[in-house]
Amino acid sequence: MLEDPDAKYGVSNVVMYLERAHTVYLHNLQEHVYPLCANGGEEEKKWIFSNLTGLLTYSLPQQKINDDLTELFKMHAEALLEIQSDSSTTEQRKIPNVRRLLTRLQDIGMGGSRLQKILAEVMSGVLSTHIKQTYAGEWVSRSKVTAKLRYWVENRFARYIVEMLAPLNTGTRPQPTSETEIALSDVEKWQEIAINHLGALRTEELFNVIVEWENDSRGAIEDLKRYVINTAARTHVTNSFCEVLSRRLLQPGAATTEILQVYISIIRAFSLLDPKGVLLDRVARPIRRYLRDRDDTAVIVVSSLLADAEETSSSSDVLPELAEEIQNSTTLTAQEDDDADLDFDDMEWMPDPVDAGPDYKKSKHLDVIGSLISLFETKDIFVKEFQKVLGERLLKQAQAFEKEIRVLELLKLRFGEPSLQACEVMLRDIVDSRRVNHVIRTEQKKVTSQRTEPVPELHARILSHLFWPSLHSEDFSLPPEISASQTLYATVFETLKQSRKLTWLNALGQVTVQLELEDRSVTEVVQTWQASVIYAFQNEESHDGRPVTKTVQELTSSLSMSESFVRNALTFWVGKLVLRPSSSHADTYHVLETLPSSALDPSTSSQGMQSTLLTAAAAADAATSGPAHALRSEEDIAQEKMEVFWQFVVGMLTNQGAMPLARIVMMLKVVVPGGFPFGNEELKSFLEGRVIEGKLEVVGGQYKIKA
Repeated sequence: MLEDPDAKYGVSNVVMYLERAHTVYLHNLQEHVYPLCANGGEEEKKWIFSNLTGLLTYSLPQQKINDDLTELFKMHAEALLEIQSDSSTTEQRKIPNVRRLLTRLQDIGMGGSRLQKILAEVMSGVLSTHIKQTYAGEWVSRSKVTAKLRYWVENRFARYIVEMLAPLNTGTRPQPTSETEIALSDVEKWQEIAINHLGALRTEELFNVIVEWENDSRGAIEDLKRYVINTAARTHVTNSFCEVLSRRLLQPGAATTEILQVYISIIRAFSLLDPKGVLLDRVARPIRRYLRDRDDTAVIVVSSLLADAEETSSSSDVLPELAEEIQNSTTLTAQEDDDADLDFDDMEWMPDPVDAGPDYKKSKHLDVIGSLISLFETKDIFVKEFQKVLGERLLKQAQAFEKEIRVLELLKLRFGEPSLQACEVMLRDIVDSRRVNHVIRTEQKKVTSQRTEPVPELHARILSHLFWPSLHSEDFSLPPEISASQTLYATVFETLKQSRKLTWLNALGQVTVQLELEDRSVTEVVQTWQASVIYAFQNEESHDGRPVTKTVQELTSSLSMSESFVRNALTFWVGKLVLRPSSSHADTYHVLETLPSSALDPSTSSQGMQSTLLTAAAAADAATSGPAHALRSEEDIAQEKMEVFWQFVVGMLTNQGAMPLARIVMMLKVVVPGGFPFGNEELKSFLEGRVIEGKLEVVGGQYKIKA
């Protein structure tokens, strides 16, 4: 009977044969025995019916019957509640009258709590399926999902359940009625169950909701807000979300900008989900811990605060959300308000959630800018990075710096003026430089008005070196005209500021260069070393009338310039089709006075010439992005300090012989004035570089001067 692959036929057969068994066993007792017993044999009926039902029921395979009933009830519920869109009326007609079947099961003793449990499991699964099929991915605000779900539960789901449970609540068959009565408390209970199922769905979708926050996924958070009303639900949401975060976001392959973008969306979403900030505090802790360990977090946050709208679209290291946030922001939270709960005028005050920790503060991490700034354990890290990025922007740009001034004023509200005093002095230096430039230019014109030759126009930015980060100070020879202008400028400046003296940082300057070649003019704004290199090719011709030729070694020696700067400048001018490398001699270049006709007419240019032009353009871009940073990196500063300590190391190894690393460090801490600021690992890395250069050798774990 139960081997039929269709569940409904197997169950119907079992019920039919059990009904026949009851008739066979109970008919004679009903006719001949019960009338002779006291009270019509009511006690005997119950005893015999119970034993007969147990005998017949437990002789059957219970798991198989339960599985068939589950499948049958599921098919019936999905068809009548229209959960499966592909269910047709033909399929519905094949399903037997389930209500009639429930009545028959109750009559033969197979109903009761056992059947109610099966029905409850089926209806829970049907409810979950309906919610996933209907509301998955429906995140648009303002959300009407909860209202739709409550209406469906009250008018469809609840009525179906009551109709199915009616035969199981009595031993007799219920009389058919036009409407099924539903208790309000039962409907409310089923609606809460449905909301919990919806909350579980939204918890699974929460990470995708956060990622799509800018595409209006606020509705999902509005749905989830109705779910997180008890401690268990709140804990489930935060634990599940943290697990997904660690698996899908907090990985080495994820870019810092992507993590920060998701973090900003998390702040906004969880601020809507839980205005008190308890849930945000829980999920933000692993992200904040992970971001602190990333070296470029501070750089990206500071760069985004200072970025303009056009920069956010062209740079991958800038957060557009943060740039917009600082534009729309008028103030930054200065400090956490410990007395916020004592504000008796706050009409929106709410008590702290019951699951708030002992260190919980209401306003913690709720504003985007404040939470990103507070990522770092000490404000010194953020202020130091802000000073570096601000210095780069002040030295490279020639604008009014309204954005920088505004951000600085906002940060002063949070960190206080003393912490940002250096940044304020840096801004004042740039502003004062314009005024000083105007005065000095006026004095220069009086001195140079009698000269016949043109004098380059020089604009200087005068920096207070004690307040600026470490700057590149590489020195090299400048064109004589520029050097003369610098000397005149310094003389006038010292007349105006008698107690101050100028030290020129040539590597940080920019020059507008105009080159007159035989067939064209080239005008470029370049770095000073690039201008010095191209100037070296001026007004010199070889004895046979050909353009002058220079080698890298000649330029390095004549300009007193490092080889890296010389090569960068040569690559730049090759990219601009001003210089051309020699095909027969390595590291040799000459001026390209005339371009080939194929280079001027793209329609007639050969494939080889086009490839050359593309290569030249790429070379120019690479040279432009070369050593152009005005501020020195931490590695450069550390390397320079190590060069000073290298002389101590050489003296110790020369006088006392070979030493292990630990002893070298100990001796340096004793003999170096002010102490040795580096540890064993930093010194080991430095000494290994000297081993590679052939200045040291390691024998038995001890360093000694290589003979």
